[in-house]
Amino acid sequence: MDIPKVNLASKQDKQRLLATVLLGFSTDPFVRWFWPEASDYINCTPAFDAFGGGSIEAGSAYITENFEGAALWFPPGYGPDEEKFEKFLEATANKAVLEDGFRVFESMGEYHPDEACWYLPLIAVDPAHQGAGFGAELMKHALKRCDDDGLPSYLESTNPRNISLYERFGFEIMGEIQFGSSPVITPMLRTPRV
Repeated sequence: MDIPKVNLASKQDKQRLLATVLLGFSTDPFVRWFWPEASDYINCTPAFDAFGGGSIEAGSAYITENFEGAALWFPPGYGPDEEKFEKFLEATANKAVLEDGFRVFESMGEYHPDEACWYLPLIAVDPAHQGAGFGAELMKHALKRCDDDGLPSYLESTNPRNISLYERFGFEIMGEIQFGSSPVITPMLRTPRV
């Protein structure tokens, strides 16, 4: 198999990129906890846009050549549009889980390093292309930039199946976050490689 080509995403790529993310998270335990019904979930692209879409403007969103996968990274000084994200959650998510959900997000903020770091809020591969190396290639590509900057990188794994991939790339588990009926979230940190 050829090594997937990874490119920086442009503003023109945004809708296709977000469609890949939406598909990639369709079986994610944490995301589907908020939108358990398919008819609700299929309309939650604005949540992904608020949580990671700003990485396109920051020049740090990556896509594979045919949009099989996407990784939305934030460099130091950038981050999710929390206000827009919270408003969308409040308007559309399962009301029974919102209180615990906001407690999870608050705890995620407590784990987020105070020092300058790269942050990966979203990485996804279209289920039709999972297992073909797209996620790994996206990680390699972005982590080279983190290492070149000499900065740590941080993420929260919302799916236990992905932890081994992150560990392969040097991420270490910092703890676990869980409130009420929420699935477990695993914050992870990686020190830069010289």
